[in-house]
Amino acid sequence: MAELRPDVRWPTPRRIATLSVHTSPLEQPGTGDAGGMNVYIVEVAKRLAARGVEVEIFTRATASELPPMVEMVPGVHVRHVTAGPYEGLDKEELPSQLCAFTTGVLRAEAAHPPGHYDLIHSHYWLSGQVGWLARERWGVPHVHTAHTLAKVKNRLIAVGDRPEPKARVIGEEQVVAESDRLVANTGFEAQDLIDHYQADPDRVSVVQPGVDLSRFRPGSRDRARFGLPEHGRIVAFVGRIQPLKAPDVLISALAELRARGTTDVTLVICGGPSGSGLDRPTALIELAASLGVTGSVVFLPPQTGADLAALYRAADLVAVPSYNESFGLVALEAQACGTPVVAAAVGGLVTAVRDGDSGVLVDGHDPADWARVLDRLFAAPAYRHRLAAGAVAHASQFSWDRTADKLISVYRDAVRAHRAMIAARLEGATCAW
Repeated sequence: MAELRPDVRWPTPRRIATLSVHTSPLEQPGTGDAGGMNVYIVEVAKRLAARGVEVEIFTRATASELPPMVEMVPGVHVRHVTAGPYEGLDKEELPSQLCAFTTGVLRAEAAHPPGHYDLIHSHYWLSGQVGWLARERWGVPHVHTAHTLAKVKNRLIAVGDRPEPKARVIGEEQVVAESDRLVANTGFEAQDLIDHYQADPDRVSVVQPGVDLSRFRPGSRDRARFGLPEHGRIVAFVGRIQPLKAPDVLISALAELRARGTTDVTLVICGGPSGSGLDRPTALIELAASLGVTGSVVFLPPQTGADLAALYRAADLVAVPSYNESFGLVALEAQACGTPVVAAAVGGLVTAVRDGDSGVLVDGHDPADWARVLDRLFAAPAYRHRLAAGAVAHASQFSWDRTADKLISVYRDAVRAHRAMIAARLEGATCAW
């Protein structure tokens, strides 16, 4: 894997075209297709702008009343590209609109003098397909972050979930082969790119996501804010409601806890339906009713800003039972607030949670195993207190400023390598004459 080191010989790109086809950074994380990737794009863009790098984010327009361009913060603009119907288009249908989206991106660049963008950074494979073509047209380097990988998701698929289609697998393979640099969230993801997609290790760099430590920090516990019981224990799940995230495991674990005699636990599920979870939006309500725990499950809509931080603080534990996570920003945000995390020992969660120090990792998704871990933690307040302190210390090692600085190193390296490639091609053409 490529080693990240400052290279002052190559300038930082002045203007970056960020591609996010299937979800807008302006959307609320926790519902639809908006999640950790949205947070990543927003937080990185803000910090790049603070370092003098202009960022223009291209995303698909999902409503006719959206303006063509929105300023998020000074130096960061979101451009809405018309590609297909504004509403009623699932992520699985977006490949049919990539040509239209790419045309919108190329037209935006054509309205400027040549060389307007210095670099392309695409997020998710759909955007990578667009970035691949734009790179060839503009003659600039293309950096890609996958965020999730189809081959990995299919290997760790949740029971009853839909596998990722072959078209996505092929699309990811193409993007991996054609990108100048690949950014992985963890060393595990980097190895997945190398082992399953034959990525060139010299083009893969690990840049860990961060957490907003000014927003997510320890504070007072205000359960009344969310209508939660003042007494008893609270377990919180935050994220999109879909089989991949496995909130059903927690409802079943709650029933197991009750069978074990632990009856004062309330499970909070905060989020909105997404992906294949849209097929049965009431599935969790039905599951809770069938297990007789309806009165102990509280459903909340996605929370933002101070409300989200307050929810993390209100919980005794935050649970992340996902079948796969490229990183797991929820786990990091909760820990920054001083709340220990119980997470599945998969993907990036192994990095986001320090087992036995900031939280506990659970092997597998058996509700009985999750109930045993939760019960053990509830019975050991001193241990939970130690985990809470470790959670804050662990989260403090991650920041979006650090992420942005490392990305700039990747960008400089990509520019250097791209210019060297062009120079070699020109030299070869000259020798041929």
